[in-house]
Amino acid sequence: MTAAGKHQASRPVGRRLERAGIRDVAAAAGVSITTVSDALNGKGRLPDATRRHVREVADRLGYRPSAAARTLRTGKSGLIGLTVTTYGEEPFTFTEFAYFAEMARAATSAALARGYALVILPASSRHDVWGNVALDGTVVIDPSDQDPVVTELVRQGVPVVSDGRPAGSLPVHAWVDNDHEEAVLGILDHLAAAGARRIGLLTGTSTDTYTRLSTTAYLEWCERIGQEPVYEAYPAHDPCAGAVAADRLLARPDRPDAVYGLFDPNGTDLLAAARRYGLRVPDDLLLVCCSESGGYAGTDPPITTLSLQPRRIGTAVVQLLIDAIEGIGPAHPVQQVMPTELIVRASSQRRAHRTTVSPPRGPARGEG
Repeated sequence: MTAAGKHQASRPVGRRLERAGIRDVAAAAGVSITTVSDALNGKGRLPDATRRHVREVADRLGYRPSAAARTLRTGKSGLIGLTVTTYGEEPFTFTEFAYFAEMARAATSAALARGYALVILPASSRHDVWGNVALDGTVVIDPSDQDPVVTELVRQGVPVVSDGRPAGSLPVHAWVDNDHEEAVLGILDHLAAAGARRIGLLTGTSTDTYTRLSTTAYLEWCERIGQEPVYEAYPAHDPCAGAVAADRLLARPDRPDAVYGLFDPNGTDLLAAARRYGLRVPDDLLLVCCSESGGYAGTDPPITTLSLQPRRIGTAVVQLLIDAIEGIGPAHPVQQVMPTELIVRASSQRRAHRTTVSPPRGPARGEG
């Protein structure tokens, strides 16, 4: 028998390790059960010293409030949802994309820090998962115009916070987003300063605010400087469609000499398309894409990326949602704008004077 086996065998059969309860904390702290409850839940009119003392005792004893007891006492489950509704019935696994994965990771940590668990749910399902999971509130990422999931959740009295500025009068309790117009203008100015004269855009066909605002900013910039827009749109949930759209963009007679791609895979899609058409990056084509993937630092050449700061956004949306659940904060909808960060790498910086861009040609022999 191993040492671990001997250790297990020495334990009394049928007994479980007892978890400290609220009565144990009260006895050890020398206060009433009500005082313990108020101290740990931030309620009542207790001196700060008493609250600290009770929390220190609770931590020392390893006390954790019972989820079942909390549900009976407060009517709350301690569960908050996270979903992407933009793509509806489409087979879209959002955790495969770096932004969503980072955002969900931060949101999970922020929820746990305040005693809640995060449940990632599909926007739609053959099974009534939304009805079967008792949620105290929900974070919705990039809701579309007139989003039916958001509308129904609010109708049921479930607080909703949006990662993304909702369109129109979508009734969310709060939203957190980036200034997408400002971010796009900064990227376009960066590319123009690097020598680009005809900047293109890879964008999506969905109606979420990120796509809509970014595309509108590009079109308005083109109008302001007198450039004819050069862009291709595709369903962002389809990874194959992105590569096809990148190929279409670089095969155009008015091919751009710089491109900004709105979505995570666009950097590698454009880099591959450029090689098929014999274009050198950054000499013939400047590239920027929006991505949180560190892999772009290792491509050849390294690709400039825009970071939307998903960890900060994930933390903020959960904090706002739990505040709404617990009745903390202002009664009016809260709006927070997070800064973006442009991580400049070789793909958007010309190494020498701007070269003459040759007319489009077919893919190199042997390439498809």
